[in-house]
Amino acid sequence: MRKLSLKLKLTLLYTVFMALLTCAALAILFSLSSREVLSSAQSRLENRVQESVENITLRGGEIRIDSDFYSVERDIYLSLYDRDMYFLYGRLPHGFAGQPELSDGELRTIRDGNREWYVYDMSYRLSGDQTVYVRGITSVTDAEESFTVTVRFALIILPLMVLATAIIGYRFTCRTLAPVRRITDTVRKIRADADISRRIGIADTGGKERDEIYVLAGTFDDMLAELEEVFRREQRFTSDVSHELRTPVSVILAQCDAMLDNEELTEEQKIQISLIRRKAKGMADMISQLLFLSRADQGRQPLNREWIDLSELTEMAAEEQQMLADGEGRGIRVVNNITPDIWADADETFYIRMIVNLLSNAVRHSRENGTVEVTLEKRNGDVVGSVRDHGEGISAEALPHMWERFYRADSSRTDGSHSGLGLSMVKWIAEAHGGWVSAESKEGEGSVFTFCIPTGEYKSMPE
Repeated sequence: MRKLSLKLKLTLLYTVFMALLTCAALAILFSLSSREVLSSAQSRLENRVQESVENITLRGGEIRIDSDFYSVERDIYLSLYDRDMYFLYGRLPHGFAGQPELSDGELRTIRDGNREWYVYDMSYRLSGDQTVYVRGITSVTDAEESFTVTVRFALIILPLMVLATAIIGYRFTCRTLAPVRRITDTVRKIRADADISRRIGIADTGGKERDEIYVLAGTFDDMLAELEEVFRREQRFTSDVSHELRTPVSVILAQCDAMLDNEELTEEQKIQISLIRRKAKGMADMISQLLFLSRADQGRQPLNREWIDLSELTEMAAEEQQMLADGEGRGIRVVNNITPDIWADADETFYIRMIVNLLSNAVRHSRENGTVEVTLEKRNGDVVGSVRDHGEGISAEALPHMWERFYRADSSRTDGSHSGLGLSMVKWIAEAHGGWVSAESKEGEGSVFTFCIPTGEYKSMPE
């Protein structure tokens, strides 16, 4: 039941309720109708016998019977007897073989074999000394069988009524919940493409549809409009601040370079200036990343796709990171397992940035004398790559948040030298190419970051 949709649940509830209500009504109706059928048969029998005496006359001492006395009306048979139970005139129903004693004014139920009969006798005085008895007979079994046919017909119609009820209920439920489906589709599209400019657009219906669901849709649209404005202000603020900070940071870096070239400074002063320069360089990198993500959020970061050799670019990035790792003196080795000649339609600059971010992140968090493994292969028409380190790993609580901007895990995963924007850029670059990126990690064992991008349409390789 939990796996059923709301439409099916409401339809089943409505159908079951209507079926139970219909069955209860039919049960009551059939119960009353059964008694009514038998009561009606008894009443007709008595009335027919009482009316039949008009067809009996005495002429010249001889009993005369009109032809109507012989007719069978509504399955009622009439017969005429004298006081000694001698049959005079009339008809007996087929199958009625018994001859019960006369009983004036009493309605009796007589069973004859497998059938039951209603028998009603009434005395009629023709003259002062001559009395006859009119007997009426009708079949109880035939009346019950007639009612049984009606019951069977009703039982045949009942499933059709239930089916019709289910169809009508489902269509009514679908129509009622159509706005909910539209709200759900809109939310899914927003989650898929992060476009909060989308709107449900069903609240303004000219006042014809203003139930609670439509009010909810209107409220949801208003909320989206407010969120869109908030995000726009945030994006403008991030972009403006990043632009404004670029100039002073560039000036700081230039002045630091100039001061480091001054031979009159002491060694201690050069160390302090180098520290300032290193921090300013980190600020410059952060500003560059913020500008990148800000343009990406605003849709102003296009991809310059071309047919490029990803294997070669990955090897170059790995060699560069090996050189930087050697400069740190921590004994970290970058091991390649790259399938050669993997070409794809991609943006060269963005791809290099994605690989460099993943590799630098892995080198940064590897243990001394550790190994960083880089793989690249083609799988089902896509390019799949991974970067694995054998460092301290990421906790299960922190792993789902690794793609968030400015997020930093525990102290084992950060030394304060990075901004927390690198993995956000990696995620955007992979998804901008139509692919995906994922992370797996265990504390104490290391982490592996995997990306996948489609190969794209084939283009002729450059000469």
